[in-house]
Amino acid sequence: MSDKLSPEEREKKKLPPEDESHFSEEQQKELLQKYDPESNTRDLSGIIKHVVFFGLLAFSLFQLYTAIFGQYTAYIQRSVHLGFALSLIFILFPLRRRKGARHKVAWYDYIFALLSIGVGAYWPIMYDDLVFRIGRVTELDLIVGILAVILTLEATRRAVGMPITVIGILFLTYGFFGPYFPGFMRHRGQDLESLIQLMFYTTDGILGTPIGVSATFIFTFLLFGSFLVKTGVGQYFNDLAVSLAGNLTGGPAKVAIFSSALQGTISGSSVANVVTSGSYTIPMMKKLGYKKEFAGGVEAAASTGGQLMPPIMGAAAFLMVEFIGGVTYWEIAKAAAIPALLYFTGVWIMTHFEAKRIGLKGLSPEEMPDRKEVLKKIYLLTPILAIIVFLLIGIPTMQAALYGILLTIFVSAFNKETRLGFKDIIHALVDGARTALAVAAATATAGIIVGVVVKTGLGLSLANGLVSASGGNVLLTLFFTMLAAIVLGMGSPTTANYVITSTIAAPAIITLLMVDEPAGAAVPIVVALSAHLFVFYFGIIADITPPVALAAFAASGISGGEPIRTGFNAAKLAIAAFIIPYMFVLSPELLMIDTTWTQLIWVLITAITGMIAIGAGLIGYWYRKLNWLERIITFVTGIALIYPEGFTDLIGAAVFIVLFVIQWMSRDKKTSKAQTA
Repeated sequence: MSDKLSPEEREKKKLPPEDESHFSEEQQKELLQKYDPESNTRDLSGIIKHVVFFGLLAFSLFQLYTAIFGQYTAYIQRSVHLGFALSLIFILFPLRRRKGARHKVAWYDYIFALLSIGVGAYWPIMYDDLVFRIGRVTELDLIVGILAVILTLEATRRAVGMPITVIGILFLTYGFFGPYFPGFMRHRGQDLESLIQLMFYTTDGILGTPIGVSATFIFTFLLFGSFLVKTGVGQYFNDLAVSLAGNLTGGPAKVAIFSSALQGTISGSSVANVVTSGSYTIPMMKKLGYKKEFAGGVEAAASTGGQLMPPIMGAAAFLMVEFIGGVTYWEIAKAAAIPALLYFTGVWIMTHFEAKRIGLKGLSPEEMPDRKEVLKKIYLLTPILAIIVFLLIGIPTMQAALYGILLTIFVSAFNKETRLGFKDIIHALVDGARTALAVAAATATAGIIVGVVVKTGLGLSLANGLVSASGGNVLLTLFFTMLAAIVLGMGSPTTANYVITSTIAAPAIITLLMVDEPAGAAVPIVVALSAHLFVFYFGIIADITPPVALAAFAASGISGGEPIRTGFNAAKLAIAAFIIPYMFVLSPELLMIDTTWTQLIWVLITAITGMIAIGAGLIGYWYRKLNWLERIITFVTGIALIYPEGFTDLIGAAVFIVLFVIQWMSRDKKTSKAQTA
């Protein structure tokens, strides 16, 4: 959409003005297919369309059955989950992104789908035999195992994208050719039989922890999100955001932040979040006066931040429970809460200063919805709040999601517009399964990566390498780990993103923080959580970090702005995400673990005031425009306040007060009367 004609060009060609207040569903679909591999599906018709529909429905019903009545053994539960996902992916996702390939299924994809069903059924059919001769692989086992690896990688390429597929192939190569790698990368290597046994006949490979979490917690929460969407809660997020923030300074930008934070509670994709809420908020921002690249940057930064927002966190929170061990889901959600709020606070502050700098106001009273009418539908948020309460009082995660689904159906009945009938429930089950396909493929490939790392000890080797390269310096190690997480996270969906970064990059931080502990000492929860959240943050921020920046590219498709500039604007607005992870590693009080209220309040005060100073320095406006020297001083003051040391906090606070007084005394009185936060 970057090739849209400008208003001047349209006027020269005597074309009517373009209606930018509406971004059609067809345009949204086109954008999703372009930038979000998970949405790049065929438009099927006829018998095969019904086959896929009932296949997706059967997938959801199988998952619900095991969630209610109990799971099968790990091998059967996970292999059936894998079989459903792979077979449906080959029917739904074309080999290449050609428009002609979207309306019919190629003959070879039917073969791939049948082979996928065979792979998924192999463990249930051969279970007793496979368990009896565990450790020994027959010729048939080897063939099925090789097929499982190939089909998993190809399905992942189609449904998720090339980055994670390439990483999976590289790790497989490393697992096989280990003896030929140089230096610290060398390991014993494995023959084909041993490698395939690891990949498909143990719970350390494709059928490992990642897909185990997908086949249990993640699927039920994706269903929960699908039922919420059917009630119209997505549009309600927009309406609620407008009613609460639309009339503030630069209102539409703050609507985007508020709406995207709420969308993040049910969305597992930054790009999908951008297209869903951005098609509504970006035209509003442009109409108000924000530049195209800034409007797109606001939406991209806010939508990407939605993946950091508890309770769902793009489904990564469920993986953290399994990967860290000894920690509950509630502890992870609680630890992630304050960093997420600080992130959105940072984006909010910077959009506010930008609005003041260019003299923007909020929406007029005529453009605002009736707040009372909007608040009448506040009951739609009950299931989300209930999920949090369920987890807080200790209800098991899957059970909490099931209760959430039932509550959503019940709550929807309060209003004729939101009421879910039998047909709506069936479609919610189908949509939930469709959403889960890419997650299942991504977690299966992530299992390949984890299996190689665990078997070869590569994670520890990379961790030691990063620590050695930094000379044991904490900040340098964190910096190198940040770069690794951003590169590894580029182009990967949230769940796969976290698995990759936590497996490869997180051990470096844990190794560094445990350097003074005796060998074999248990890793404290605060250390593990700090490391895993650190790499999770930077893996997610890859979505707005140029040159890849998929979320920013999607936002530019709506705004008509230049994609790379949009990416840089998004990264600037999301500066908090580049700072906060350092804060909670160096000052774990932010994670609300083993801390007092006094410590927590002090850290919050210094962090928020620091973000105000950093935002003013980057935008170049506070109560008036800042010159370059003032911008540098203000920015450095913000860094001093955010850095978790008492000495820097005191200096930063003193300079902040002086700067505030100077700004207030010399403020632009014309705009200060007209503008409010």
